[in-house]
Amino acid sequence: MLAPLSNTPRDSAWGSPTLLAELEGREPSGAPEAEVWFGDHPSSPAQVQDGSGRALDAWLVEHAAEAGVPARLPFLLKLLAAASTLSIQAHPSKAQAEAGFAREDAAGVARDAPARNYHDDNHKPEMIVALSDRFEALSALRDLDATRDLLAELGEGAATLRDRLSAPDAAADLGETIGWLLSGDAQRVVDDVIAAASAASSVRFGAELALTRRLATEYPGDAGVVVALLMNLVTLRRGEAIFVPAGVLHAYQSGLGVEIMAASDNVLRGGLTPKNIDVDELVAVLDASTGPAPLLQPEALAAGVSRYAPPVPDFALVRVEAPDHIADVQTSGVAIVLATSGEVSVGGARTTDAVILRPGQALLASPDESPLRIGGGEAFIAEPGA
Repeated sequence: MLAPLSNTPRDSAWGSPTLLAELEGREPSGAPEAEVWFGDHPSSPAQVQDGSGRALDAWLVEHAAEAGVPARLPFLLKLLAAASTLSIQAHPSKAQAEAGFAREDAAGVARDAPARNYHDDNHKPEMIVALSDRFEALSALRDLDATRDLLAELGEGAATLRDRLSAPDAAADLGETIGWLLSGDAQRVVDDVIAAASAASSVRFGAELALTRRLATEYPGDAGVVVALLMNLVTLRRGEAIFVPAGVLHAYQSGLGVEIMAASDNVLRGGLTPKNIDVDELVAVLDASTGPAPLLQPEALAAGVSRYAPPVPDFALVRVEAPDHIADVQTSGVAIVLATSGEVSVGGARTTDAVILRPGQALLASPDESPLRIGGGEAFIAEPGA
């Protein structure tokens, strides 16, 4: 079966007022539109456009085992549109999520409480593929030698932090340093570093300093501005991707992308947000290792077909670029097809009458529809991972 899906954009302060509207070819709503979810997560399940009026989570339960349809999807597919920074954040591992969810349940924290950290018991590795010509992101902690070089260019205003990161055990204690910066105990250091970065200029780190000035304007005095200086700043071009495993610190900055993750809404935040912040829990799940941003290269499968396959069983993402031909795409289970340009025709092994999707529209394809036949534009196919 091919079941068309729809959902309404979710608003967040960091959302773009124009990017989703431009993709979908409609007038902007006037509100910041941050995400559209195509999945069955109970926080915002998609609606099935088959006349039943059912949300996808209830629809899947009703159709479970029919044509190989699962009762729950292992992944959550989104369109993400950022005009300003998302929070400094990381996601838990499966074991951490299970323990945290049980702990908050036992403590009587309502599952929809703003102060709740764990909204489900699942991990949340994620990947984003840029749709806009530029997608900016902070991802993973930069190599410490490069960070010390950056801080050296800030002069005396960054001396305390630079000295701390130059200690023999700095790499081992990097998570502790991040917790110290975010805790409020280091506010004088935070203010000094922000002032120094705002006044400095640099050939090597010009983009990082420009971002610091923007973040300091959006979130004055926020320690997350300084933590951002410890992270890799990456500009993705259209079709480029970042994979974010559990525990990796990240904060998307601007642009439009297709995001896929394990079916979870667990986020531990440390700064740059009006939402709930829990520094201790963030540090508890943090992977404080350093290195380059975790870019992910797709594998070419056929003409116009490539697959982004991170090392997790929950999801993979196939990109189909077929404006003037039909591509046959084998899927590995239940799939969601999301159109991103053109008028995309989607047919299947059992449904020969193609469904037409315009940019921003999606459908669920049952496993027995493989191979899917896709043409007329660009689409992304979310499916279970290997």
